[in-house]
Amino acid sequence: MKSGFVSIVGRPNVGKSTLLNCILARKIAITSNVAGTTRNIIEGIYHMPDCQIIFVDTPGISKPLNKLGKVLNKQAYALTKDVDAIMLVVDIASGIGKGDHFLMESLQNSKIPVILVINKIDKVSKETLIMAIDEFKDYNFAEIVPVSAKENDNVAHLITVLKKYLKDEVKYYDDNTITSCSIPFMVGEIVREKLLQNTMDEIPHSITCHCTKIDVKKDIINISIDIIVDKQNIKKIIIGSGGEMLKKIGTLARHELEGMFNKKVYLELYVKVIEDWKDKERYLKELGFFDYE
Repeated sequence: MKSGFVSIVGRPNVGKSTLLNCILARKIAITSNVAGTTRNIIEGIYHMPDCQIIFVDTPGISKPLNKLGKVLNKQAYALTKDVDAIMLVVDIASGIGKGDHFLMESLQNSKIPVILVINKIDKVSKETLIMAIDEFKDYNFAEIVPVSAKENDNVAHLITVLKKYLKDEVKYYDDNTITSCSIPFMVGEIVREKLLQNTMDEIPHSITCHCTKIDVKKDIINISIDIIVDKQNIKKIIIGSGGEMLKKIGTLARHELEGMFNKKVYLELYVKVIEDWKDKERYLKELGFFDYE
């Protein structure tokens, strides 16, 4: 049996988390149309009789605007080391921009094989795809694999390609483990996903969710989540008129959590304002954003 680690890197909103969920045939990473949805390092474990691949989904790399952005970039770059392969994901539908080319250049001297994954091919013509592949041949990629994560197109071939680069013969996780993420982390992420999906036209990307309590009983699970924002007006938007928005977010999150736990869920949401939390190291560490050397 072969095994190994594969990091998933790329600009924000190119479909890294959607691709990971597609590979695992299960949702472990939240998704939305808001750039930079993934903020933490998320491991997903793919199991087959002949292999085990530990995928590491990283935050999108972009120009940092605050300390949080710098930490996330450092995390993502750190996870291009000590892995068996790197998947660099680009979004062909939105066009390959300067940020993509910057990442391509930065990985040219990598001693680790870099597989370029051209995502969202369902949204472009074959001619556009062929031209893009021809352009990327100038780079030092070990492989170029076009896929559509949303449509599960050519993803099986991507797995076949990745198997060639697995170096270990150790089974790192048992067959029932799909992710190394903690339950409190995943619970908080589900709430944050519902916030992004339902308020993304109104609030900036300055929100995080912290699970403060999970109390498991026989027939019900009691969960408390702090929704952290950096401005009072954002708090008002999230709560909504008469509390309607917060109620909607809670209902959507609760339904998904009940499916996840297969139990009734009592969910309490609290919106708290911590000004400039993205630039305060103390809060970054408390909220799970660790600096990488």
